[in-house]
Amino acid sequence: MLKRSFAASFGFLRGEKMAKYTVKKILGIIPMLLIITFIIYWLLDLTPGDPISYLMDPEALARLSESQVAALRAQYGLDDPFFIRYFKWLGRLLQGDFGFSSASGVPVIQIMAERLPATLELAVAALCISTILGSVLGVLGAINKGSIGDNVLTVAGMIGVSIPQFFFGVCAILIFALHLEWLPVGGRTDPEVVNFVGRIKYMIMPALVLGISMTAGVMRYARSSMLDTMNKDYIKTARSKGLPEWRVNLVHGFRVSLTPVIVLVGFRLPTLIAGSVVIETVFQWPGIGSAFNSAVRSQNYNLVMMLALLFVFMTLFASTLVDILTAALDPRVKLNG
Repeated sequence: MLKRSFAASFGFLRGEKMAKYTVKKILGIIPMLLIITFIIYWLLDLTPGDPISYLMDPEALARLSESQVAALRAQYGLDDPFFIRYFKWLGRLLQGDFGFSSASGVPVIQIMAERLPATLELAVAALCISTILGSVLGVLGAINKGSIGDNVLTVAGMIGVSIPQFFFGVCAILIFALHLEWLPVGGRTDPEVVNFVGRIKYMIMPALVLGISMTAGVMRYARSSMLDTMNKDYIKTARSKGLPEWRVNLVHGFRVSLTPVIVLVGFRLPTLIAGSVVIETVFQWPGIGSAFNSAVRSQNYNLVMMLALLFVFMTLFASTLVDILTAALDPRVKLNG
């Protein structure tokens, strides 16, 4: 009875501390976001060039007098001091006004709403491929440690980490699209395709290239985790009870070893979204990454800042969520630290 009372009291205190820990972590995102918004705005302000040159045709701009150019700069608030421009932009941002694209005049929020589903579609597909393939290969390598297959997988993992993604993408296009003509060169869909199944053939190459390039990291992480798990006392106890080796590896070892991999996967999704710039450009995938690349080249400041903030926010959110889940699942984590 005393033990139950103590356990209930401990659980209540743990739950109360967990709630405070969660609120503290979530509130901690706010100052970091403010600091990052300042850094992003400051760095973009240092870039060469004038946004006015991208708002007008060069010939029309050349015909304007200095007073007309100054009036145009005043209209867009470009002649204000840096801090005034920053706080004006931050105030509009807090009100939900993300501004307009200087290249097309379309609201930035509309561009993000149109592009984000395509990037999420590609990122989730690549995440599933890298997680499943990397976990299985990593566990197989750990079970057969020191074998020829384990050495081959280790070398393949090192090669996969070393070769850049765009090289994989170009090779895939040359082989499967141009030479074998199995898959389309790029894009997301045909005008006559209206369902998801019809778009799968367009997703295969970019998802595989993005997923396989990240499989190597997951595989090495899963292998190390599985090797550590196989040395635990409960694995030795399971073997001493006479359980079949496959049951020891799959039920007792594989399930436990995936816990750190799940934490890794939590960080992978925002990384995939932010890192899809190269793949989306290579395969002409109409997502956030290709929009970011085009915005940087055209000095489309509003779009660049909002997409950069989106990448940062998703990374911070994933990091905070992983911290909270780790604290909730692992009682060893100190909640008052």
